[in-house]
Amino acid sequence: MISLLFIDDEEGVRRSLTRALRKEPYEVLTAQDGETGIKMVEDHVSQIGVVISDYKMPGMDGLDTLRAIWSINPEITRILLTGYATMDSAIRATNEGLDGFLTKPFDNVELRNRIQEIMVKKRLRQFVSDQVYEEIRTDPTVMAPKKKQVTVLFSDIRGFTRLSQKFPPEEIAAFLNESYFTPLGEIAYRHNGTVDKHIGDSIMVVYGAPVSHDDDVLRAVESAMHMQQASRLISEGLQQKNGFSLNIGIGICTGEVVTGVFGSLRKREYTAFGMAVNIAARLEKMARGGEVLVSETTYRQVTERFKAEEMTPAVPVKGLDEPMPVYRILG
Repeated sequence: MISLLFIDDEEGVRRSLTRALRKEPYEVLTAQDGETGIKMVEDHVSQIGVVISDYKMPGMDGLDTLRAIWSINPEITRILLTGYATMDSAIRATNEGLDGFLTKPFDNVELRNRIQEIMVKKRLRQFVSDQVYEEIRTDPTVMAPKKKQVTVLFSDIRGFTRLSQKFPPEEIAAFLNESYFTPLGEIAYRHNGTVDKHIGDSIMVVYGAPVSHDDDVLRAVESAMHMQQASRLISEGLQQKNGFSLNIGIGICTGEVVTGVFGSLRKREYTAFGMAVNIAARLEKMARGGEVLVSETTYRQVTERFKAEEMTPAVPVKGLDEPMPVYRILG
C-alpha cells in the first residue's frame, strides 16, 4: 500500500488531515517538522509515495523539506500546503518543479479530490489520452496491478540502423521526435491507446489498459492502418526535404497480460507484460515495411471490419508449443 506523509508543525492540522483521509486507499503518516519528515522518508523510501508539507514551519520550511525529499526519491509526489497569504510563493514553488499545492483551511472533500488529482495526473498525463485520463481520475484503482485482456501494438522503423549511420545525431533525434514518435503517438491517443514506451525506434501501445472498452481490438487495428497511412505521407515529405524515409512494420496481438505501475525508486512506469506483448513484438519483427501483421486472437475480432489473408506457413513463437497462425491486414 502507498503511504502519504503529511508534515505540519500544528498538531490540530495533522489530526484534521488524518481524519479527512481516513477512508482513502493509502496509509497516512505524519511528522511535526521537516527534519522528522525527511528521516521518515529515508526509513520508508519504498513505501511513501506522496508527501504534503506545510510551507511555514519552525526550522526547515516546506520548500527546503520537499527539495531534500526529492534528493532521496525523485519519484515521490510532492505537494506544498500553504495559507492564502503565501499562495504566490506556493505557485512559484509549483513552477519550480513541485507537483502541486493545497491551501488551508481546507474542505475535506476538496482536499481528497485535489490530492487524488495531483497523484493521478503526475503518473498518467505523459502516456494516456485526455479521455482515458478523465476516466482514471474518477477511479484511480484502475492503475493497480492486475490481469487484463488487452491488445498490444508494436511499431518499428525499417532500415533505421542505416539511417542512424548516415545522418548526424541531432538530425536523427529531430526525425524520431517530430516525424515518428509525435505523429504516430497522436494517432494512438486519438484511438484511446496507452503509449506504453519508446524502445529505440519502436513504439509500444496498449489498448484496453488501464481503461477497457468493448472495441479495444478494433481501435488497435484502426490505429495501425492510420499509422501506416500517415507514415507514407510523412515519408514522401521527408524524402523531398532531407532524404529521410519513414517505412514502418507493425505487429498486433490480443491476449491476457499483467498491467500496473512497476519500476525502481527513480524510474516507474505504467506498463504491461505477458505473452501477448511478446507475440506482438515478434510479429512486428516479421512485418515488412508497410505491413500490419496480427495474431489470430486479434483477427477473429475484426473480421467484419477488415480484410486479411493468412500467412503460410504458421509462425513458430518462443513459449508456444505449436506454430501460430498470423494474418496480414489488407484493408
